[in-house]
Order: sequence, then C-alpha cells, then structure tokens
Amino acid sequence: MGLMEFARADVITLPPTATVTDAAALMADMNVGSVVVAEGLKPVGILTDRDIVVRVVRPGLDPDETPVFRVMTPEPLVLEEQMSLFEALEEVKHKGVRRYPIVDYEGNLVGIFTLDDVLQLLGLEMSAVARVVEGR
Repeated sequence: MGLMEFARADVITLPPTATVTDAAALMADMNVGSVVVAEGLKPVGILTDRDIVVRVVRPGLDPDETPVFRVMTPEPLVLEEQMSLFEALEEVKHKGVRRYPIVDYEGNLVGIFTLDDVLQLLGLEMSAVARVVEGR
C-alpha cells in the first residue's frame, strides 16, 4: 500500500513570489496550517502558520511586502509516493516536522502527508478495533 493511501492529494500551494498576506489568507480560507511553496509542480519550500509568527510577526516584517520565499523553509524533506506508511514514518521520525510534501518519480508534487492525518487515522482504526472487541 503506497503512501498516497494515507495522504491528501489536495495540496494547497503558492508560488515563491506570493506575499505572506496572500499565504495567511489562503491558509485561513482553506482551514490549513501550511502551504507548499511550488515552482510549477516542484515543491521548493513550505510555509507554516508558525513560520509566519516566528519569521514575520516577531521581527516586525510587513506581511504585505514580504514574499513567501524570504520566510519559508526551503528545500523541505519530501516523501516519495511509492513509500509505504512504515517507510515514511521511519524517514520522518527524528525530523521534528509534521508536514511533508509527497512527490512522484519525477519530483512533481502529488500530495501532502501530515502526522496529524496519521494520528486521526490511527484513532479511527483503534475505535473500529474496540467495537469489534466489544462485539458491536
């Protein structure tokens, strides 16, 4: 079973030249905590809500004038779509990051893998197991 079975295909993206205000508005509108920064289909960075607080608000940068490429995390660790869930978790377990773009064989963005999604999936699976054990 490939990683895309556990990931989201609907990735929210912005170009590196978009402003931080554009990114924040998109995150709010889409109810997400990050955007993948992409040039065409290639992920070149990731910007999180925490990045905006720490790298824009705290130092007093103007979000209307600050392009995303100045404050994003460049060259994010990407996962390959053919990886299994176990392989992906082994890859990310010591990284301290919760969101990972997923790429195909050509390095094109095809999804996003978040540890929050894995936790939600595990919770659902454990609930199903509990119902079986309880005989429902």
